[in-house]
Amino acid sequence: MPNRIEITDFHIPELDIYARLPEVQLRRIYEPQPGIFLAETKLVIQRALNAGYEPISFLVEKQKLAELESLTPWTGQVPVYVADHELLTQLTGYELTRGLLCAMRRKELPHLEDLISNAQRIAVLENVMNPTNVGAIFRSAAALNMDAVLLTAGCADPLYRRGIRVSMGTVFQIPWTYLPGEADQGAAPGISLLKEHGFTTVSMALLDDSRSLGDPVFQQKEKLAVILGTEGEGLLDETIRQSDYTVRIPMSHGVDSLNVAAASAVAFWELGKRPTV
Repeated sequence: MPNRIEITDFHIPELDIYARLPEVQLRRIYEPQPGIFLAETKLVIQRALNAGYEPISFLVEKQKLAELESLTPWTGQVPVYVADHELLTQLTGYELTRGLLCAMRRKELPHLEDLISNAQRIAVLENVMNPTNVGAIFRSAAALNMDAVLLTAGCADPLYRRGIRVSMGTVFQIPWTYLPGEADQGAAPGISLLKEHGFTTVSMALLDDSRSLGDPVFQQKEKLAVILGTEGEGLLDETIRQSDYTVRIPMSHGVDSLNVAAASAVAFWELGKRPTV
């Protein structure tokens, strides 16, 4: 295999991105240009390659080299650092899922207007701070008819390793970008912009006057933006006030709500339905 490098020294600088630099620092390493993220497992790395992301290097268990060679298109010019499972776990500080890790260059995010101009159903995440939840929401959005995902600056980075893994690489398959401004101090960034582009805004909120998720009015809307809030506290009051509708999922057995990732799947399944001709 070209560029196969057996790891004999933990301290070579080329391994810093796997062993010594936190993900926040990787994200900013090339500022003002996009930084680096770590993709894990063959499936996730393949989806990133398919989406045009550029690999910098690979970190691989010896037993998983055949999986690396089966990636297409295979880029054999980048370094491939190889060691046994125990050594790699000691190096990274965590168990490599299926023994394959890739450092990749981020890409410039699409402009907001370009992303939503042809979309009919979009998901909007406001201050969803748990990478696992963000990853799960992306997976549901990609599977259940959302055309794009928008995030406020307070959300966890969708390209954090854990978020990518939970999403099963769907963060590379569904377009996404950030809304302008900060979702704090009562602000609700982006809602007016979405309305200018013809979107009906629907906030998921536990209010007495919320409509049921199955209300047929939503299926007849040409463009819908489904807004989900942070774990625990939910959406900002101003976001709810500016939205066209508030919606809740009917519950039973005295349960008041679902985890935001679970709620997203239910909401996308129902609100992802398009107008009937």
